[in-house]
Formats: sequence, structure tokens, C-alpha cells
Amino acid sequence: MRRPHYLHAGSLAQHARGAALLTVLVFSMLSMLLALWAARTAWYGELVVGNDADYQRAFEAAEALLLDAELDIRGERADGRPCAYGGLPRGASASVCRRGGAAKVPLENADLPAFLATLSAQPQRCIDALCAKRVGRQDIWNAPAAGTPARQAGEQDLFALIRAGTGARYGQYTGAQLGDADRPAHPILAERGDAQAGGWYWIEVIPYIDSQPGLISNAPAQQLELVGLSPHVVYRITAAAFGRKPDSLVVLEQSYARPRRKD
Repeated sequence: MRRPHYLHAGSLAQHARGAALLTVLVFSMLSMLLALWAARTAWYGELVVGNDADYQRAFEAAEALLLDAELDIRGERADGRPCAYGGLPRGASASVCRRGGAAKVPLENADLPAFLATLSAQPQRCIDALCAKRVGRQDIWNAPAAGTPARQAGEQDLFALIRAGTGARYGQYTGAQLGDADRPAHPILAERGDAQAGGWYWIEVIPYIDSQPGLISNAPAQQLELVGLSPHVVYRITAAAFGRKPDSLVVLEQSYARPRRKD
């Protein structure tokens, strides 16, 4: 005859402890997974915000370089005064206002033939940040590396121009200051050590022909006169600024026509 089986109090306690341990382990693992998920989400958010902030800094630096290049074309200092009037601040660099033998920005079509011939004879077609119109691809930041089959004859790429030192740094020809005691310097514009760090600008000098479509417009001379322009030299400015993160680069371009003052 089978005897009835009875559970002792000790066996019940052991079963209860095992179930409680299993429950604690499950909840601990869930809590760990939630913590890992929250940490990963926070890390990804910080990464996105950091990349966006770095891009914005580089974008601001490139915009500042465009404005600096406009002053350079107009022959003005950073304070807006023409280079032709008034002395320069004490301690100003020898290149400010394109002194010290730096190439001058041509302002009239009559000045272009000899100047463009000199530029075209250079390996990078540039002298002191003044360049002849590009050959081949116009988006030089996407141009293939030298020696590759896709490279076109006479084509230049952005990194080759940087390595050759053909670009201008912020304030190089205008005397613009990077910062002072009350306003810290922009970290990207202040970077001058590494070859692929900081920012540069280049000015392409292009003759404007009224009878053909140009970079600005193919409007007749009378319409251009209404906005203070007349058919003369057109400039295309390219500004490049590296961010502080690897592979972070902003390139901005604009076309610029120097207005003629009636006085």
C-alpha cells in the first residue's frame, strides 16, 4: 500500500527561496538591460548633439571667411575703412591690405589678361589666394585624388590647394582679429598648426562678359547700373572650414561683384 507523501517545512522553505532567487535574477537582468538601453540612448543623443554643434561651429567659421574675403576684394580693413586711407594699427601683419609683395585683387577687365596668364602658369593656378577659374569639376571638394583614372587634366582638388598653402587664413589680408579679452577667439579660425585644420578661402577672378551668361546674370548693363554694378570683374569665393571632429568639413561658395561707388 502506497504511503502518502508529505512535504516538510524545510522543503517548502527551500522551494520558496529558489523561486525568490529566480525572480530577483530576472528583475536584475531586466534592470540591467534598461540601464544599458538608457545609457546607449544618452550616448547616441550626445553624439548627435556634438556632431551638430561641431558642424555649426565649422559653418560659422566658413561664413566668417566669406565675409573676410569680401573685405579683401573691396580693399577694406576689418573695421570697414579702405586700405587706401589711414594708417594700419600698430603690430599689423605685413600682409594686411595685401602689402609686402602680395598679389593685388584685379578690379577691372583691362587688368585681367596679364594677371590670369600669370595665374594659369602656376601649378595650382593660384597666387596669394587669388585663382584663375577652375578647370574640370567645379566642386573641388568632391574631386578625385591625383593619379586616379577619374581625374581630369588640369583639375585641382580642395586638399591639394590646402597642402600647397594657396588659401588665405581669416584676417590675413584684412587684419581681422580672432578675439580679445572680452571675446574669445573662434576655435576653428584660431587653428593654424595642422595642415588640415582651421579654415581658408580662395577667390577666383573671372571676367564678366555682358553679352554672355555670367555668374551673376546676363542682364544688360542698364539693369546692372540700377543696383550699383556695371559689367566688370566677377569673383567666386570658396571658403572651407574643418570642424574639430574627424571628417568634419564645411565648404561654402558665393559669387560676388564689387559695387562701384559713385563718389
